[in-house]
Amino acid sequence: MPETLTVQDSVELAVVERSGFVESRHAGAAVVLSPDGEVIARYGDADALILPRSSLKPLQAVACITAGAILEGEQLALSTASHVGTDRHAAVVRDILTEGGLTEDDLECPVAWPTDTATRDAMVREHDQQARIRMNCSGKHAAMLRACVATGWPTKGYLDPSHPLQVHIREVVERLTGEKIAHTSIDGCGAPVHALTLTGLARAIHRIGSASDRSPFALHRVAGSLVRAVREHPWTIEGPGRPDTIAIETLGVFTKGGAEGVMVMVAPDNTTVALKMLDGSARASTLVAATLLQRAGALTDAELTKLDSSLALSVLGGGVEVGSIRVSPVI
Repeated sequence: MPETLTVQDSVELAVVERSGFVESRHAGAAVVLSPDGEVIARYGDADALILPRSSLKPLQAVACITAGAILEGEQLALSTASHVGTDRHAAVVRDILTEGGLTEDDLECPVAWPTDTATRDAMVREHDQQARIRMNCSGKHAAMLRACVATGWPTKGYLDPSHPLQVHIREVVERLTGEKIAHTSIDGCGAPVHALTLTGLARAIHRIGSASDRSPFALHRVAGSLVRAVREHPWTIEGPGRPDTIAIETLGVFTKGGAEGVMVMVAPDNTTVALKMLDGSARASTLVAATLLQRAGALTDAELTKLDSSLALSVLGGGVEVGSIRVSPVI
């Protein structure tokens, strides 16, 4: 059975310190690519297979657009988001569907409450119900449906790995990563998620993050437009006060976290990081990725300090700060 890296293949990436005592450790693997795409640093086994989870969304979004989905601005950014389900997020996803002659009933992602607490509380007060459009992957699913409509593929069963859309996505993933898919699982939203090496994922994200929307090549133009849309609309990618949105607003990076501690990040100069926390925790992923970019010379000390202060990584004791989540001195 395929599996991810082992404990022995991992290195310590972050620690949790409480009152001068290291309480927890986050181990995993990471890889750093230079602005021209060459590997310049590895931590742990960066060639082990991982499931990228939502860090695969930029690749899936590029595939949907190359299949014919016409999305721009906030709609394009939402196609690669793991949003928190605010009314603003839901409205954009609804527009994506409506403009394609679709409804929320066409979505095949699970129903969910928004993860934004204020929005959920308001919905409960109004006696609203869980909805597919509030699910954090609904933007991706709406883009998949728009691709099906544009190409004439069936909208029913669009999540089946044998559906023409999913076959196309798989081909785009292989093209961007330079790898053959080793294994396909089903993600939490019901869509196929493909096992890749961490290095292959980094290579794909670097190609997307460094692409120009004025490229003579269609795939690169689509990727460049996607990155520009995310940087221009950082609220879409996750939500106010959330790590991905904070990192984009603070650093101007292109970043996408995934479940189980996966993170990809591209600096403005195209230096790229991909990492996987072995324990599946994402709480230190953004800071670790940004730190690796800083150590590669792609971010300044001041930028890293500003990000750190914005991420609320303090450890509290009795309501008072007594420690912090910090990057391991090992790396």
